[in-house]
Amino acid sequence: MNDSGAPPAVALVSGGLDSATALAIAVQQFRVHALTVDYGQRHRFELEAAQRICRSLGVVEHRVIRLDLRAFGGSALTDDVAVPKDRDEDEMYSGIPVTYVPARNTIFLSLALAWAEVLGASDLFIGVNAIDYSGYPDCRPEFIEAFQRLAQVATKAGVEGRVHWKVHAPLIHMTKAEIIRRGTELGVDYSLTHSCYDPLPDGRPCGRCDSCQLRLKGFREAGQRDPLPYPPDVCTA
Repeated sequence: MNDSGAPPAVALVSGGLDSATALAIAVQQFRVHALTVDYGQRHRFELEAAQRICRSLGVVEHRVIRLDLRAFGGSALTDDVAVPKDRDEDEMYSGIPVTYVPARNTIFLSLALAWAEVLGASDLFIGVNAIDYSGYPDCRPEFIEAFQRLAQVATKAGVEGRVHWKVHAPLIHMTKAEIIRRGTELGVDYSLTHSCYDPLPDGRPCGRCDSCQLRLKGFREAGQRDPLPYPPDVCTA
């Protein structure tokens, strides 16, 4: 892990369960430079979680870039729009929710790509998932494949043939329960993570937004208990 002879890679780390697991996978084979984006998200507790996770998993370095997407808005995470609560699975999977942040993963991967080119790295990691997720278009395999092709023609290193870019999305075909089991095998401390879209003032997860419900469902199906401190009226069993 983080062997000086291992190749470098850049991993996007949000502070959530999925990105923590993807990071744990990345550090098994690469010297990982972790990148977190402070984009003005209402669930800002995830920025602290990202720092905790990176320290826990031993990345080479961790950088936080501020890029305030509230300038555009258009999402419940960056604008004065209510975060949906208490939705059942049919509602969650019926369309793209208002928590979608326009072009977020395109922006984030572009930043990771720029840093990787400077570092001489050819591998990017992102914790997107297309099974137990909220229907975001930039979490699908088609998006990852398209971005990888874009990287090859959009960078000096790619055009000159010095780099063959690889965007790793190791969780993309896994259920949330499978992700949790894999992370547990790799020693991820999920008590350090933060997934809630609309946390309470003290940072505790609400337990009612889509992200919390998908997370809790994943822990139940994995036969584990979520270590985060939910409000007493939220069933975590």
